[in-house]
Amino acid sequence: MTQIFLRRDVTRFSKFGKGRGKKAKWRRPTGRDNKMREKRKGYPAVVGIGSRTMKKIRGLFEEKKPIKVMNLQDLEKIGKNEIGVVGNVGNKKKIEISKKAKELKIKLKNLNSEKFLKKNARKETKTEKKMENKK
Repeated sequence: MTQIFLRRDVTRFSKFGKGRGKKAKWRRPTGRDNKMREKRKGYPAVVGIGSRTMKKIRGLFEEKKPIKVMNLQDLEKIGKNEIGVVGNVGNKKKIEISKKAKELKIKLKNLNSEKFLKKNARKETKTEKKMENKK
């Protein structure tokens, strides 16, 4: 596992990423009195040469190459050393993709198929009941 590098005051301020994952990212410390820049003992590590991930596993997720899935055809192209990443699609298409992934036993990185389908099954039954009441 590679080391995670974060900017200096990430634990102090919300705008630097305290409790906000996407905001917590690396920025090189440049201040005159910055102890992290001086690489002082007891302060977080600074990125340097040799910190990069090995070329063999760089960009992989659980040793599998992530493939963007926008439709069912993309899902069928996924091989055994690849993992699906559901793209920016609507709920209807996402339901189709998750059903097909469950059928083909393909793992999706950013979507738990079983949990998602269970949640949407409840919604479908509610909408069906509303439609019956309108008739």
